[in-house]
Amino acid sequence: NQPRAQKVLQEVANMANWEQARSDGRALGLAFSDTWTSFIAMMVEVSMKEGKPVVHHIWAAVDCGHAISPRNVASQVEGSALFGLSALLDEKLVYKGGQAQQTNFHQYNLLRANQTPLVDVKVIPTDNHPGGIGEVGLPPVAPAVASAVAKLTGKRIRTLPFPEKV
Repeated sequence: NQPRAQKVLQEVANMANWEQARSDGRALGLAFSDTWTSFIAMMVEVSMKEGKPVVHHIWAAVDCGHAISPRNVASQVEGSALFGLSALLDEKLVYKGGQAQQTNFHQYNLLRANQTPLVDVKVIPTDNHPGGIGEVGLPPVAPAVASAVAKLTGKRIRTLPFPEKV
């Protein structure tokens, strides 16, 4: 019952061609957040490979109020979406006796360039008061991917990072 929420949801559905059938083995997942008085809807296209999700495309529509610098807003959303994707896929610290077992990047998996999906962001121009943008693209990533994974596998994921194999 919120016009700004409805607008971002409709916009992201249009961006991702929600009505279009996906190729075999791919599904769309959708999530919404209204963090920091900014509204964002995010859709992801996912497939599964060896029990792990592969994210092919991320679409995001954001209404952060009057955007002073829309290109910076789009870059911020893109970066935080990829940050969230990295966290949900592989990032994990293991502690033993209070000591982190991962001491450098050869032991701590981050999203690699070849795992990075296309990311399209649309900043919706409005006259609403500016909201926060910080990491607005972070909260919807994991729920959107989990939704697509549930469509593909029938299994709901409720932990981060995602399990080694779904």
